[in-house]
Amino acid sequence: MSQKKSISSTDLLMIANQLIQDHDAYQEGMRATSVEERYRVLVFKGEYFLDSNGLPTEKTTAVFNMFKYLAHQLSPEFTLE
Repeated sequence: MSQKKSISSTDLLMIANQLIQDHDAYQEGMRATSVEERYRVLVFKGEYFLDSNGLPTEKTTAVFNMFKYLAHQLSPEFTLE
């Protein structure tokens, strides 16, 4: 198993948001605003685009899938400082 790089949450969010913008499924407004590490998995959070009743929209699913993508891409490579 390779050694993970230690990184600040600020630097990791910069990398994550660049990945989001470069992704084919990017939609306007998608952005990771925070990250934490749970059991060696990076968990990204941000706007989930709920409707006025607090219910999920189509964009909610897209954002959830994007955050899941980030976790799969970045967790093997990085750990938070």
